[in-house]
Parts: sequence; C-alpha cells; structure tokens
Amino acid sequence: MRPILVTSALPYANGSIHLGHLVEYVQTDIWVRFHKIRGRDCLYFCADDTHGTPIMIRARNEGITPETLVKRIHAEHVADFRDFLIGFDHYHSTNSEENRILSEEIYVTNRNAGHIHTEAVMQAYCVKDGIFLPDRFIRGNCPACGALDQYGDACESCSATYSPLDLKEAHCALCGTSPEQRESEHFFFKLGDFEPFLREWTRSGALQVQMANKLSEWFDAGLKAWDISRDGPYFGFEIPDAPGKFFYVWLDAPVGYMAASLSYFRQHGMDFDRYWRDPDQTEIYHFIGKDILYFHTLFWPAMLKGAGFRTPTGVFAHGFLTVNGQKMSKSRGTFITARDYLEQLDPEYLRYYYATKLAKGVDDIDMNLDDFVLRVNSDLVGKVVNLASRTAGFVHKHFQGRLSGDYPEDQGLFQLFLTEARSIAQHYHEREFSRAMRAIMALADKANRFVEEKAPWALAKENRMEELQDTCTVALNLFRLLMVQLHPVLPAMAEKTRVFLNLQDMNWSTTLLPIFGTAIQPFSPLMQRVDVKKVQAMVSASREMDSVPAVTSSAVVPEEKDIGITMETFMEVDLRVAKITHAETVEGADKLLRLVLDVGPLGVRSVLAGIRAFYTPESLLGRLVVLVANLQPRKMKFGVSEGMVLAAGDGSGKLFLIVPDSGAEPGMRVK
Repeated sequence: MRPILVTSALPYANGSIHLGHLVEYVQTDIWVRFHKIRGRDCLYFCADDTHGTPIMIRARNEGITPETLVKRIHAEHVADFRDFLIGFDHYHSTNSEENRILSEEIYVTNRNAGHIHTEAVMQAYCVKDGIFLPDRFIRGNCPACGALDQYGDACESCSATYSPLDLKEAHCALCGTSPEQRESEHFFFKLGDFEPFLREWTRSGALQVQMANKLSEWFDAGLKAWDISRDGPYFGFEIPDAPGKFFYVWLDAPVGYMAASLSYFRQHGMDFDRYWRDPDQTEIYHFIGKDILYFHTLFWPAMLKGAGFRTPTGVFAHGFLTVNGQKMSKSRGTFITARDYLEQLDPEYLRYYYATKLAKGVDDIDMNLDDFVLRVNSDLVGKVVNLASRTAGFVHKHFQGRLSGDYPEDQGLFQLFLTEARSIAQHYHEREFSRAMRAIMALADKANRFVEEKAPWALAKENRMEELQDTCTVALNLFRLLMVQLHPVLPAMAEKTRVFLNLQDMNWSTTLLPIFGTAIQPFSPLMQRVDVKKVQAMVSASREMDSVPAVTSSAVVPEEKDIGITMETFMEVDLRVAKITHAETVEGADKLLRLVLDVGPLGVRSVLAGIRAFYTPESLLGRLVVLVANLQPRKMKFGVSEGMVLAAGDGSGKLFLIVPDSGAEPGMRVK
C-alpha cells in the first residue's frame, strides 16, 4: 500500500486549545493510529497558524513582539496536544523558513503562469488605529439578512459571504470608529482559471457528498478571484518584489502542511517530492472543520495545481461541538479549554466519548456531560476493564499468575471476535468511529455474559480449579482483543494492557492467535470511574475564569465586620481617574471587554472588565472611569488585567460604571 500523509487544520496561535478544537485532533489521531497499528506507513503533521492582524494586535496589547507571542502559544499548544495523546509525527509553525520558501514558490510559479493579477481595490481603513482592517476586524449588520454585529467576511446567521464594505453600519472592532475607504493595489489569484479542474476534482470522491454538493453553490455563483495580499503593517511574509505587501494569512496557512512535512523530511533524510509531487506514490488526507471548506477545497487545490504540486487524495470535514445542546459558553462553564479539562479528568474519557459520537458525515456532535459520565463509566469501566479486574485476581491467587497451558473451549467467542474485527476495521477506515464503538461494546457484552455464566467466583469456591483457570484464560484473551480494537482510541490504556498481559505489542495483526501458557502481571486498575465531582469542578473552573476581578459589583463599602478590614486599610486603596482610549470584545469570553486606560502620569493600563452585557466597546470610548490603580497585575485566561474599574449595582442585575464629575483629568486621585 502507498504511504499516507495526514494533517489536521492548523490551530490559530491566538488562543488556547478547547474542547471544540479537540474534536478534530482526536478524530484525526484515532484514524492515524488505526492505520499505524495495522502496519500502514502513515505520517501525521500539523503546525501553529501564526500570521495575521489578530496576532499582531494581541501582541501589541500585551507589549510583546508577535514572535514572542506565537512562541509562547506554541509551547502551550504542544503541551495540550501531548497530554491529550495526540500523536503528531511533527508539529511545526507557519512562521518558519520552510513555510516562507514554499509560500514564495507557490506564489511565484502561479504568478509566472499568469494566474495572479493586480488591481486597485477600495478597503476599509481605520484612521485611529492606522491600519487597513482585515475582514474579522470589521463588524456591522449583514447586508443579506440584516443580522446584527456580524464579521466583515461572512454572516454567522445566514452564511452569506460579502465584502466588508457591504456591511451596514460598519465599525472598527478595535476602536469602534467608522472606517473610511482607501484605495490600495492588491494581488489576486485567478480562481476561475481552475474551474474545470475543480469541478472534476470536487466530484472525484475526494470530498464527502454533502461537501461536494455545498461547493456546487459556489460554482453556480461563479468563482471569484481571491485577494491574497494585505498591506503593512502586517505580521506575515512579505510578497516577493512587492515591498510593503504581505501574503494574506490564508495563503501561507495551508502551506504549513507542506512546511511541517518538509521540516520532518529534512530531519529524517526523506524525499519531499515523493509526497507532494507524485500522486501515484503517496496519499494525502486533510481533516478540517466544515467552516473552512472553501479554503481547503477550492483555493488550496487550485494553488497546488497551478504550482505543479499534487492535490489532496481526500479532504474530510466534520461538524461543530455543542455542550449540553448549546454553543460553548463561558457564563455556563462550558467553554472548556484543554487545560481546564486535563486538570480534572483523564484525557481518554474524552477520546472515547468523542469516538462514540463521530461518523464520516459533517453533522454537529453534542457533549452532554451527564451522558459523558454514564457512558464512560458503563462502557469502559463497567464492561471492558471489569472483564479483566474480575478474573485476573484468580489467576494470581491460584495459578501463580499463569494462563491455561492450552487455549480452552470458549463457545466460539475468540473466532467471533476475530470475525467482527474485520468489520470494526472497516468502520475505523471509513471514519465511522461510532459504529466501531458500538460493535466493540457489543462484543464486550458477550464476553461479560460468558464470565457471568461461568461464574469464576463460584468455581473457586467449589475448588473446580481447571475450569476456573480456563474461564479466566478465555476472559483475558477476549479482554486483550477488545483492547487491541480500542487501541486507536485509548493508546495509554492499551499500553497498560500490553504490560499487564506481558505482550510484545498491541498491533492488530498479532491478535490472530490466542495467548496461553504464559504469565501475566498482577492486575492494577487500568482506568478509574469518572468522578462527577471532578466534572463539576471542571465546569466551575471554566466559569470562574470569566468571573473578572476588574469590576466590583458595588461601590458601597461593606461594614468592617463583614470583610474584616479597617477604614485605614480601605484608605490605602489608590483610586484614580482614568480615560478609556480603546475598548474591544474578548474572543471566547461572554462577559469580557478589554479596556485600555489613560491614567495620566501613571501611564497606560490594560484592564479586563466583565461589563460586556451592559456596554458596547464603541459606547465607552473617551469616557472617564475610576480605577483601582495599586493592584498587582493579574494574569488571567484572556490576558493580563492591570487594575480594576469600579461599578455599582442596584440588585436588579444591572451594572453602572462609576464616573467622575466633568472636569476631572486622567491620573487625578479620587478621595
């Protein structure tokens, strides 16, 4: 069989990995591990997507360079993926020399072939921030359906795509001011040059039917030239022979797949062209979310085709994750990061739960937390682990840890498991993981019924030793087969099983013959039951991350007996007048606004304030507030908060910022 190269979409280096992201990486990792334990030559690559204006703006707000920011996020991502047992062969970065070289090659080859042209375009320009605004930094009302507060490139309500200049009541997402239109020369990739090729490729079987049907809508609307350039200042690669112009992040992001593989191939003396030039020698598969279909199934294959590279063998899209039937939400404690989860729970719980939900289609999946607890405890602990835990003790207590000398009569179960393994393997290959899990658990039920019928506890009591040893030998062989079939999903537990049963490996091909006459290790727990309290702690911790100390719920000082402070202690609080010079929403947080405050002689402070439900960013610009200025900076999930602005509540759920009288100046002390 041909070697295969597999990728997952590159996570953006502007935030933490969360449970929604992990759907894709777990799905891909299971598929890759399945092929590897079946003996297939399979490599898995990914990288951080590091370029673009959002990275530049966040770094500026934190007072660091973009390079420092992406390096920090890279380390965080690597740790999260490692701890979730995502087995990349190489994890790279788009901010790399390999990516620059390949991006330039793809651009120059397409340009020289006539697939790129330049034209003057009108763009949204923020005079206050001094930058041309990328699509995602313009908000307004959808020109198609009228939905409020939509991004500048696509409507989340009706899925319409449009130019940011088409937005109604458009405003800069950074400062809230209305952008002006300015002319700039840009570079465009002529996507229409590749329409015949793309029509054929998208119907070649490379895509799921639902996705191919979706693409028909774009073909019917006509393929438009794609703007692949951005004006500086911009964090990215400068376009060859075009000073001050940079590749749009979506040009070099998918090239990151190639760059990651090039980095790996250089380290291992492998041939890059074998994978990326000749489709007859290798296969390439991309796993992506359905929201980035357009880039991966039109622009990406067209760019590759125009540059003389091979196109993907397949692009597999998946749906989104909801938690308890709703979009992830910080206020409900369901916007859960990878680290939030890992601090409380075993990563293999989630890997298995996702596997029970995932199929080859693009439907959204729901993580119901009650179902999560019940399913993991019932299936993995109650059916699979229990099969070993209830029999291994007898082997050590009565038979010095040795299995029967010959494989016993087992009512045909071993052969049945082998027969079913073929269809389970097919389910894995077709990404029908939920079917595979159902089939495996059906086998686990049969194995447990066998143990129940034989009742080894009764055999031991009745001193029927030969029958007892045979029963345990069969049970442990069936357990071994189940764990081999679960190996792609539960790699850590599979390794524990290998050690427990004294096996050489846990690969699929080694299960054709049973084990007997060998010694096993004493049994130790392979997996604990999910503790509901830890699930609740995870939700609480996630919710608490959005409880911001940057705003007080009341300006009224409680009585000393309530909080144990004196008036002298309270007078040590340094209250200062501050002016809001910038306000913006915080991605991933339901309650937060990030405020930049001018505090006169004390300089500029960045504060995270939980007032999003009560104020829009644009309504705050220029307003005076009261700042607690002598608090130590607090590192929070969404950045560092350098103080606290005061607000008052009336008990009805409303919140009001405390505002100094007119005439107050930034930096003045409030007494």
